Amino acid sequence: MSATSPYLDFKDAKCKDCFKCLRECPVKAIRYENHQAKIIEQRCILCGRCTLVCPQNAKQVHSELDDVLALLSSGRKVVASLAPSFVSSFDTQDLDVMKEALFALGFAEVEETAVGAKAVTEEYARLLGTGEFKNFITSACPAVNRMISIYYPDALKYLAPVPSPMVAHARMLKKRDPDAAIVFIGPCIAKKREAAESGIIDGVLTFEELNTVFAQKNIDLCKIEAKRHAEGTELKARYYPIPRGIIKSFDSLPAGYEYVAVDGVERCAEVLGEIDTLSGLFLELNCCEYACVGGPCRLHVKGGNIKSNENVRKYAAKDMGAAPAVTEQVDLTEKHPRIILDDFVPSEKDIRAILAKTGKNSPEDELNCGACGYSTCREKAIAVLNGYADIEMCLPYMRSRAESMSYEIIQNTPNGIVLMGDDFKILDINTRAMKLLGITEHDVRGMLAFDCFDCEEFINAVTRGRNVSKKKVFVNRTKKYIELSIILLQEHKVLFGVMKDITESVEYDEKLNAVKLETLATTDEVIKKQMRVAQEIASLLGETTAETKVALNKLKQTLAPRSEDEE
Repeated sequence: MSATSPYLDFKDAKCKDCFKCLRECPVKAIRYENHQAKIIEQRCILCGRCTLVCPQNAKQVHSELDDVLALLSSGRKVVASLAPSFVSSFDTQDLDVMKEALFALGFAEVEETAVGAKAVTEEYARLLGTGEFKNFITSACPAVNRMISIYYPDALKYLAPVPSPMVAHARMLKKRDPDAAIVFIGPCIAKKREAAESGIIDGVLTFEELNTVFAQKNIDLCKIEAKRHAEGTELKARYYPIPRGIIKSFDSLPAGYEYVAVDGVERCAEVLGEIDTLSGLFLELNCCEYACVGGPCRLHVKGGNIKSNENVRKYAAKDMGAAPAVTEQVDLTEKHPRIILDDFVPSEKDIRAILAKTGKNSPEDELNCGACGYSTCREKAIAVLNGYADIEMCLPYMRSRAESMSYEIIQNTPNGIVLMGDDFKILDINTRAMKLLGITEHDVRGMLAFDCFDCEEFINAVTRGRNVSKKKVFVNRTKKYIELSIILLQEHKVLFGVMKDITESVEYDEKLNAVKLETLATTDEVIKKQMRVAQEIASLLGETTAETKVALNKLKQTLAPRSEDEE
């Protein structure tokens, strides 16, 4: 199964293992490989949520800008199918101004996708009139269509067998000029896949991409004077980009249905999950909140989506009363086949085995906290078995394991260890350190270190801003000698103290020094006696005592205890 997408680009270097994209993905179409997020193309509905929520901007829409610019410079006739939501992103309410801007880029013709939307609405009305649909789901949103095809197959029988306005419009344009190239322009990522699968649309530009090329070509919409003023036409389908826009596009609503608009992928999923329990509903479903004006590749305007909604309503109402737009007769049938994923379906034994690896041996152990991005521990276990997730993605488990390991290490080391903040409050301390320092309280974590032991060397470390290493420190409370090392972890504002008990070594050295002093005293007495004897012998034999004195003094120096400085 593919873990890459031709429509979304992931920048590995920026991915920080935060799982935010997975938490936000409504269909869990993201896998983690070597701690990097990857798209599972087969599962993805291209809602674009991951591109909007990533705090590192590691996920971006794959740009077709270079391909479209190459097409425009190829000499071939290129026609733009422009989504009416352009008025919600660009600073103009004048279609002729936008046409002039697109002509400047090399487009030969520009027509609103709303022309195709009008034909779609007319086909909806015809189908509703047959009375054959228990419920009727609009087919204008390609992300919703794919979500139904993959995840809610029971709703396929209610999904209108009609193409989206983009595809319907493209069929009209192709009927007029079969050799023309067609480029759709709108705020949607899912249109890129739909266009590729249609076989008749040559490219898709998002509003973000169009804005980029306008900037590159120094095209300022505010400075364009429209040169071609066509007579206005009434086109209710311009309402399509806003909630209830499809419903508003009908000249009259066919009887027998309750007309409901649902926007936002979670709310759509809620409806689709209960679709067979519903009856007599016309459901206008949009994956994006606020419908198309809230698309992932829209341009953000002052006033947000509410202002965008207002701009579309004003634009759609502008030519009411004028002659209605004329649509061409084209084939408006579309199949929406079931898409079956090749996911591994694990047994209960498989799931329990994975859960057990993260300490979840019973249902009570399953926190279902969602920190990993999956709603439940079982869902995450299934993802692990399919290769979409790692066991280590369970944050409570990893934290518990890390704390357990660090506790075991700290408690079982032969050295004393103490951790304290730069405010000198004890963060952690092991039993060995408590014994060496003479701390008798059961738990001193959170207490000021000053109240527990002498902190002079720790204060020195903070004051001097450097690590401290002391070969011998006497602890008065326990009469112990310790070797003390203090490490400043400045990034974490923590002092890390390590204490080694050197009492036996110090006491051995003291005993050894005592033996040396005793031996020295004995040696000194021997020297004196030997000198007397030597002098007596020398006086008798007439020999010097110099060699004897030198030899004995060397012995004395050898046995004499050395000072700490000499050590």
